[in-house]
Amino acid sequence: MRILTILATAALPTLALAAGGGDSTPTSPPPKTETTTPCKGVKVWDPATRKCVSPRGAGLDQDQLYGAVRELAYAGRLRDAQGVLEAMADQQDDRVLTYWGFTHRKLGDAELGLRYYREAIARNPDNILARSYMGQGYVVAGDVFAAEEQLREIRARGGSGSWAEVSLREAIARGTTYDY
Repeated sequence: MRILTILATAALPTLALAAGGGDSTPTSPPPKTETTTPCKGVKVWDPATRKCVSPRGAGLDQDQLYGAVRELAYAGRLRDAQGVLEAMADQQDDRVLTYWGFTHRKLGDAELGLRYYREAIARNPDNILARSYMGQGYVVAGDVFAAEEQLREIRARGGSGSWAEVSLREAIARGTTYDY
């Protein structure tokens, strides 16, 4: 019975990762696409032309560029993700601010990352992804109280059971974050 409990607990993050949503605050990591397979550097896959293109002037909309940013960031191509972020028209979009925070935090500038997360949350208090990433930053910094505060906010804003909630809860429990 104990082995089944351990296996079920270990599978929980995977199940949560697979249960994503399609809204503006994703609840699961992005799947790999052509953007992270054949495309190199600050290039994104353009489904219309079926080739890798520069994000500037490619005719891709904000949502397509955002998807590319997420995918590149999760693939560990943080500088490439930042290059796509720079090409995005609305720099005040809370999703854009969230990924500026994520990339800066993962590149080692936790303070700058926190500033971007705070700005994203100020623009959209229901951005549970920014709250999760901010909380994970707090976990890395050893501020479990601040991380738990973000976890409570995620739950209060309807994020219970989401990837944002599960990943932060697991980070708090383990004392480490996922290595995307």
